[in-house]
Amino acid sequence: MDETARILAEAARLLEITPRRAEPLAGGDLSLVLALDLPTGERVIAKGGPRPEIEARMLRALAEAGARVPKVIAASRGCLVMEALPQSGGLRGAGWLELGEMLRRQHRAAGAPDEAPYGWPDDYAFGPVPIPNAARPTWPEFWAEARLRPSLPELPAPLARRVETLAAQIDEHLPPRPFPSLLHGDLWAGNVLADRGHLSGLIDPACYYGDGEVDLAMLHLFGAPGPEFAAGYGALEPGWQARRAIYQLWPALVHLRLLGSGYHGMVAGLLDRIGV
Repeated sequence: MDETARILAEAARLLEITPRRAEPLAGGDLSLVLALDLPTGERVIAKGGPRPEIEARMLRALAEAGARVPKVIAASRGCLVMEALPQSGGLRGAGWLELGEMLRRQHRAAGAPDEAPYGWPDDYAFGPVPIPNAARPTWPEFWAEARLRPSLPELPAPLARRVETLAAQIDEHLPPRPFPSLLHGDLWAGNVLADRGHLSGLIDPACYYGDGEVDLAMLHLFGAPGPEFAAGYGALEPGWQARRAIYQLWPALVHLRLLGSGYHGMVAGLLDRIGV
């Protein structure tokens, strides 16, 4: 059974109804995504992925924190079925303001454990790249051990030495205990859905608790949010410009590991900006 047939069969089992039509959606680079038209006239989304049950828990946590995300309809070890959000084009003006205001609320919501607030109860993955999420009591320790050092064995030696230097000095660069915000964890433009210019919702989370600036760094790495976004989110803590390069290094490392040497220059350029 191929992946499309497997997901379709599992979605039908979870829904207790056979979809009348299944349409593969563009953008599912790391997992197959299907739009399912049901006999009731409703359209839902079904996807596979590394751990659909964990993704379902992340979506529910984001919703509880005030984020706009698809409603989880059903989930199993092999399939996630969720609401289909309206989508047409990209964010414009007021949509960027809506995203900034929503992220601010999400990042201010309480929910992290007290003793080791940085991390997530489950490990995750971007395709074949593991995402370790074991909780840590301080933020620099989490960033060094869960976001920088796991990539070292996969990097060319010159880059690995520079990343290790940064990991060893991370206490000098990051605040020890920022507010543990619930992060989307993979916040690039493709995971922000818009409808007629307004925010429709966020998809494909890779959640954990950490410095809210991480989501902003990712959003600015592969795009340029409109000025309304900054107005909606509000002022950042002093020194955010220096921290942004450190936070952007993590997705750059993931892209290097997933997609190869074309991202070598991005990683090296960020390390130059950081000064290691």
